[in-house]
This record gives sequence, structure tokens and C-alpha cells, in this order.
Amino acid sequence: MRTVLAVLGLLLITACGGQGDEPPVNAEDVMFVQMMVQHHRQGIEIAKVGTSQAADPEVKTLASAIETTQQDEVEMMTRWLRDWDQPVTAPSSAHDHHGGMPETDAKRIQELKASKNFEYDLLNLLIAHQDDAVQMASSEVAKGANPEVQKWAAQVQSSRKGQIDMMLKLLKR
Repeated sequence: MRTVLAVLGLLLITACGGQGDEPPVNAEDVMFVQMMVQHHRQGIEIAKVGTSQAADPEVKTLASAIETTQQDEVEMMTRWLRDWDQPVTAPSSAHDHHGGMPETDAKRIQELKASKNFEYDLLNLLIAHQDDAVQMASSEVAKGANPEVQKWAAQVQSSRKGQIDMMLKLLKR
């Protein structure tokens, strides 16, 4: 019995801050990162289609930049989740508890590949997709606990808004 109590005491000490200088992580941080991994993977798929099919050099360059950036970010987020001992995939009901945001499904990406007005449809899909990232990042900035994740979320807000502005200009040409 003493051994059990000693082990429980050590676990309690560890849970109450005996972890040293580790930055805090809350459920919002974990959910945001898990959902952003999936969101980024979808964005990468959309961007790959843009890189391979866009005729406009600016659209092709933008799609390539999105693909590269989001792949790097997926690797960063996956490291965070591993460091936190959390699964990379959010539970299937996660969207319900995090604003119910829709995913860009494989069917929509297949439709894009066959589009007769490819660049227009690509830009509109990417605008909607990046706006979802801005909304998810906004929630993290407001409710997250981890300073590094919150800082990155603020960068996501800024960079994706910039991309949206750029894509809106490309649509007006």
C-alpha cells in the first residue's frame, strides 16, 4: 500500500508542475494542431493539383509555395504532437466541437482536376480553404495555452489573409 501511495504521490507532483520548464499545453492547443495537420494535408493536395495544372505562372508559383510551406508546417505540427504524447489524428467528432468546419473532401479535389475553368475554381477553393485556416488559428490565439503554438497561429492568420488578398487580386485580372 505504501508503494502505491508513493507512486501516486510522485505522479501527483509530476502532474502539478514537476515537469520543469516545459511550456503549457491545453486541449485547445492539441485540437488545433491535430485539425491543422489534416487541414494542411488537404491544402497540400489542392496545391499539388494547382502546381501541376495551372497555366498562369503566378498561380502556379503560389500553389507551389503553399504546398512547400504547408508540408514544412505539417512536419512541425507532427513533432509538437509527438512531444506532447498526443495522436496526430483528431477524433472523428472533433469538427463538431471546434466550430463544425467542413473538410475539403477528395470528391471536391477530383472535381477541381476536371474543371473547365481551372484557375478560377482553384483560386476559389484555396481562398475558402485558407479562410478556414484563419478561423481555426483565431480560436487558438484566443484559447490556446502554448506560446509557441499561439505565435504560429497568429502567423497563420496573417500569412493566410495575405494569400487570400493575393488570390482575390488574381481573380480580378
